[in-house]
Amino acid sequence: TDAGADPKTEGGCQMTRKYEVVYIFDSALTEEQINEKLDKLHALLKTAERPEPITAANHWGRRTLAYQIAGKDVGYYVVVQFETTPSALVEYERIMKLDEGVLRYLVVVNEGEAPRPAGSLPSRDDDDDEEGDE
Repeated sequence: TDAGADPKTEGGCQMTRKYEVVYIFDSALTEEQINEKLDKLHALLKTAERPEPITAANHWGRRTLAYQIAGKDVGYYVVVQFETTPSALVEYERIMKLDEGVLRYLVVVNEGEAPRPAGSLPSRDDDDDEEGDE
């Protein structure tokens, strides 16, 4: 066995990983403009191994921000799950930082189910989890 081999490469090429990104776009943009920006950004994620990188996209729409970002009180949220190589993220994130229509973004390694807007979360009954039964 080769203990020094990078587990993220296979046969000399990088393996894809699952990621998730939350975008907050300027709410002054139309939905058409946001979709155009998403198409351009997602084109940067395409690889030979994964020509269609997007696995799920969820438009949460306009929401009030917890605090102002670039003088804005409202942002348009989009959550996207995708697969790509780690090396493809470098240019993708560089372009996002330069785009003034993107107020904030966060890319994380996807380890589970797609998140839902807060209003659609199922209720959870915690009564069974209490300690100290009587």
